[in-house]
Amino acid sequence: MIGVFLLLGSNLGNRVGYLQQAAGLIGEAVAEVVQASSVYETESWGKTDEPDYLNQVIFLKTDLAPRTLLETLLGIETKMGRKREIKWGSRIIDIDILFYGNQLINEPGLVVPHPELQNRMFTLAPLNEIAPDFVHPVLQKQISELKSELKSDLHVKKL
Repeated sequence: MIGVFLLLGSNLGNRVGYLQQAAGLIGEAVAEVVQASSVYETESWGKTDEPDYLNQVIFLKTDLAPRTLLETLLGIETKMGRKREIKWGSRIIDIDILFYGNQLINEPGLVVPHPELQNRMFTLAPLNEIAPDFVHPVLQKQISELKSELKSDLHVKKL
């Protein structure tokens, strides 16, 4: 079993409901959620004229191979009504693989650890809540260190 951290995000409709639905579907299709952070509200990032996001990090242990995990998560997004129309556009649900154990994966369409997580407070805040001592396998720093080092004007608050 491999420990996996996922980031859930939503900025349309019943955002809390969509996060809960995604976690439930992941629990059914992938593995039981072992740990979940609080939900954090964040100003829209990338495309700043969009509604605010809710984000949450979940941790689970799975036997699924990374590519199979990705395909399963994309299927959950589609099942929930996710449309990929505009980069950084609004979405019902977004599910990102942050870490797949300590593995380094660099394949077309699948890069793990997530290449931008150390630059995103909306990822580091919930991740730090449940795994402050986890060491980023590329940067060789704990999540708590990455969070404290990040200089960000983006407002992130725990709900």
